[in-house]
Amino acid sequence: MKRNRTAALCCAALLLLGLSSCGTDTASSTQHVVTLVSKSTQTEFWLSVFAGAEAAATEYNVKLNIVGPETEEDYKTQNQMVADAVAQGTEALVFSAIDYENNADAVDEAAGKGVKIVAIDSNVDSSAVSTYIGTDNYAAGQMAARAALERVKGRLKVGIINYDISSANGQERQRGAEDTFRESGRAEVTAVINTLAEAGQAQKDTEALLNEHPEIDVLLAFNEPTSVGAAQAVEVLGLSEQVFLVGFDSNVLTIDGLQEGSVDALVVQNPYAMGYLGVESAYKLLSGQGGGLEQTVDTSTRIVDRSNLFSIDSQKALFAFEQRED
Repeated sequence: MKRNRTAALCCAALLLLGLSSCGTDTASSTQHVVTLVSKSTQTEFWLSVFAGAEAAATEYNVKLNIVGPETEEDYKTQNQMVADAVAQGTEALVFSAIDYENNADAVDEAAGKGVKIVAIDSNVDSSAVSTYIGTDNYAAGQMAARAALERVKGRLKVGIINYDISSANGQERQRGAEDTFRESGRAEVTAVINTLAEAGQAQKDTEALLNEHPEIDVLLAFNEPTSVGAAQAVEVLGLSEQVFLVGFDSNVLTIDGLQEGSVDALVVQNPYAMGYLGVESAYKLLSGQGGGLEQTVDTSTRIVDRSNLFSIDSQKALFAFEQRED
């Protein structure tokens, strides 16, 4: 990890995102211990989350530990990571749940031992969560559906590529999209699949879906790996002109696809803000400043397509700050 960023660079980065006043007197002399338990450590989305978390840890003098499973389906490993973090003395968890229900007991047990809980990206079924920071996922699903409805004429036959059915944010995105399509009166959701949050498997499953349902002319994919896989499937099958693909998040492959035609629009979240605000909120809870925390903090989301791809705001959203290295 690059931990020797200058204060000026951190301030510039945070000011671009509107996240911090870059004050020099916000951190206390007591170094609190915070553990961020992510859903993955491999995707560009999570690397951006980590960058934001590390910037906040530097500003607030927090000792930050970052852990996560190898796959976005492994909630059992997440639960063990929570238990291990508590045993090692963490004071707060910044947590993104793989499984809304099956991660709850581990979080409740940690809270029962005095650990403060902040949820980011994907919430967990626990009353111990002090604040949730992330995308309004229902609204993001609506945004994805409207991106297709506004850009594709006539009646639409829609295929949805979702990930783990137990993930709260994926299900909320699907519900928002389905409601919007239904209310439009000119779109039919032809098929929905749940696949692994892994690009290779998502590609195989998307190819099978499109072969089984050649009538599909709109695809929605709801996170970074499924979007990469769906874009690769559209390209391999030669359907860039026939299928309008709306993906989620920023990845070099989907950005290339946006330029080349296999991707038509991206719903871009703000993972940097999730990481930064997650650690900041943990610090406030530990330092007695948690009274003013909002129960839900909606981080910004925007649509990027070929018409605005090279705008300054889109470039900031697509190419988030990365401050980690192996």
